[in-house]
Amino acid sequence: MSQIRREEIAAFIETHIKDYHAKIFDRLSALKLPKILKRKNPYLFKAKNLNVAQELIKSILDAHLSSQEEGIFGSFLEELAIFICSKVYNGHKASSEGIDLEFEKDDIRYIVSVKSGPNWGNSGQIAKMKDHFKKAKRILGTNVSKIKVVAVNGCCYGRDNNPDKGDYLKLCGQRFWELISDDEQLYTDIIEPLGHKAKEHNEQFKEEYANVINRFTLEFSQEFCLETGAIDWDKLVKFSSSKEQPLKIKKKKD
Repeated sequence: MSQIRREEIAAFIETHIKDYHAKIFDRLSALKLPKILKRKNPYLFKAKNLNVAQELIKSILDAHLSSQEEGIFGSFLEELAIFICSKVYNGHKASSEGIDLEFEKDDIRYIVSVKSGPNWGNSGQIAKMKDHFKKAKRILGTNVSKIKVVAVNGCCYGRDNNPDKGDYLKLCGQRFWELISDDEQLYTDIIEPLGHKAKEHNEQFKEEYANVINRFTLEFSQEFCLETGAIDWDKLVKFSSSKEQPLKIKKKKD
């Protein structure tokens, strides 16, 4: 086992957090209104009484961005966990399907599926993870003799006070970061460098976010609002759900 310096962790985070912000910004800039409209439930928005075009657009956009951010940031945290474990236990990205990290500690081979938080999946997704664990254990049992293999669902934040799930351990928050680093304080120490130039990135994002809200509201109003200004809910439902050829949003000519 080796030690990892806080300066190494901070340098890794400050370098790679820029990629996270860049991906979020690029995906926001590249968004098209028809794409996100088709993926959202028009019945839900009607039930929520969202009758102002800009409010409806903001609700749709925020829901879309939230799911995008969770996935992108989850990938960043996975990279951070692998980096830290590689320095401390020579951990590495596993070759087995569904296994993100593999390392040895105290004569135990750990195979880890890294998730952002504890409430990450439904019963089918959890069953699939358990299946990946079983397959990886069979492979390791064949290739590596006389070594205990422990499967771990590692969650970067949250808490689960019943970590033993039978087929695997579910280690959340402090328990997970301590497992891969042998440092019980690491889970709080990594929070500070995550804010590297956050204000600068946030200002850039807010400016583009406002542009997208305004642009989408204009497009939506031209296509899905009646002359009275009211939302044409029938047309909106048909756009996302009709069995006929989907309507196309007309681009405004300059």
